Amino acid sequence: MVSILAHAQNLVYTLLSLMPSVYQQENLETMLGLFLEAQGYPLPQHSKSKSPSALSRFLNVYDWSTRGVIRTTRNRVIKEILSERTVGRQPFLQVIIDLTTLEKVGKFKVFENLIRVYNGKRGLHLVVVYLVVGRWRVPWNFRVWRGKGTASPAQLGLKMVKSLPKKLTLHFKQVMVLVDTGFGSVKFIQGVRKKKYHIIAGIARTRKLTDGRCVSQLHKRGQQLYLQGLKFPVFVSWYYFKRNDGKYEKRFVISTKALKASTISWWGKRRWQIEGWFKTAKHRFGLHRFGQGTLLGVYRWFVLSLISYVLAHWAYLSTAIASDELPDWGEAAEIAFHTIFPHLVVLLLLQHIERLRELALSQGINIQISRCKM
Repeated sequence: MVSILAHAQNLVYTLLSLMPSVYQQENLETMLGLFLEAQGYPLPQHSKSKSPSALSRFLNVYDWSTRGVIRTTRNRVIKEILSERTVGRQPFLQVIIDLTTLEKVGKFKVFENLIRVYNGKRGLHLVVVYLVVGRWRVPWNFRVWRGKGTASPAQLGLKMVKSLPKKLTLHFKQVMVLVDTGFGSVKFIQGVRKKKYHIIAGIARTRKLTDGRCVSQLHKRGQQLYLQGLKFPVFVSWYYFKRNDGKYEKRFVISTKALKASTISWWGKRRWQIEGWFKTAKHRFGLHRFGQGTLLGVYRWFVLSLISYVLAHWAYLSTAIASDELPDWGEAAEIAFHTIFPHLVVLLLLQHIERLRELALSQGINIQISRCKM
């Protein structure tokens, strides 16, 4: 599917056209190139083509439309997803929501209202909406949890579910919202159901039924029951999750759609896809490496990091080896970088050769570079 890479190129060309000057276009190319190195450290000071101060101003100061970049990327993503023809049963639209912490130490005066401690972790806490459609994986939206007294992660997640574009959701017969226990509140479940979406939610073992029992007292998977606070029935199942210490923990899952117990458990496990993406976004595409001096700079950092992941994902889908197995994100990002920014690749190569020229001469090697006539 070489055409997928062509679409990725077209997306980048469109994003470049949104920049107000050639200088800003070059800065955007450089930043995306840094993210696509996929080493987890896309810091401006590592750039070999632009100064760190220039890239810092690009992120924190210069006037270019961040919303325009987001809108353009989303429109292209929707177009690609809807244009794909599938054989057999039409895939579900999976909407996975979870919270991840971008851990930080030290003092941050600019972000003092954003750096919080949650579940024992100090940092910036992002609630992320991650879409899965067939082979497509898309980080769609995010919100920052601002601490106690503000909108909860579940409330932020529900707002993002309600804002999903109808052009996308109406295309699929079923929309499945997958969440962990932190999002399984009564208001969240009710809000999702009002949108006529189905929900698969993890719930605590202490969750009460209308008859006063806890779900931990249940012995039959797949049965219909009523939870306290909900006026409609749900269906319950459970599975055993292997923890880091090697022990297994019983996890309870409910579904607002009547499904077999094994199917509910299967869907419940699907939520963990987003955990793998969190690790990839952080350790490959530097999502947590933001070090900007303004909120705008941090926001733009997140946006460019997520766009870089999308480009690498499309590059992976363009390969003949694309399958259900975990991709080699370094290889996928390299394909995207070489295909979309060949001039940057050549520039970096020439700079590397120039730095090694003296070493080569000391070994009796004289490197001469000349432009070929086309």
